[in-house]
Amino acid sequence: MIPTLDSEREIVPTLSALVSGAAAGIVRDVVLADGGSSDETEAVADAAGCIFIKSGADLGVRLRMGAQAAQRGDWLLFLDPGGMLEEGWTREVRKFLDTIARAGDADRRAATFRLAYEGFGVKPRLAEAAASARLALTGRPRAEHGLLISKLLYQKLGGHQKGGNAHRRLVARLGRRRIVKLRSRVLLAGPANS
Repeated sequence: MIPTLDSEREIVPTLSALVSGAAAGIVRDVVLADGGSSDETEAVADAAGCIFIKSGADLGVRLRMGAQAAQRGDWLLFLDPGGMLEEGWTREVRKFLDTIARAGDADRRAATFRLAYEGFGVKPRLAEAAASARLALTGRPRAEHGLLISKLLYQKLGGHQKGGNAHRRLVARLGRRRIVKLRSRVLLAGPANS
């Protein structure tokens, strides 16, 4: 589930990184919830075989619509456009899903990824350290971290609500103790090199 708005360039690496998840049977539907793009985002979605929902609704409503459109799996993975899951993410997600299933915790636990930034030099590494410290201190991932949540728990929490800060409010309802921080990282375009 990826919210888009004029994201044709950012979405390509995000979708490419999901191919291994589709091959492993983890990714079953890819939904782009678009806010009215005027670029070729819809054409990219069509070429990649994604479900494309175009709506002028605010971000929270679009995210909820996208979650409802994902029909074939029991889990939802929310990613920002441009976020690229690093190689090996499927193994860790599979292990998380298996562990949660054995414990019967699908309606009580969610997971997030760690952040990594492209680039060399000091600035990307400092940005990663700051993101890691913020996640450790608050326990609340930002939207760019991604969120893996069962449909059952998502519905139990009422899903995303209206508004631009829908992700933050969903994470607040989850609570920090319900969120597992995976070792896998999501790679983002980083701050300028130093």
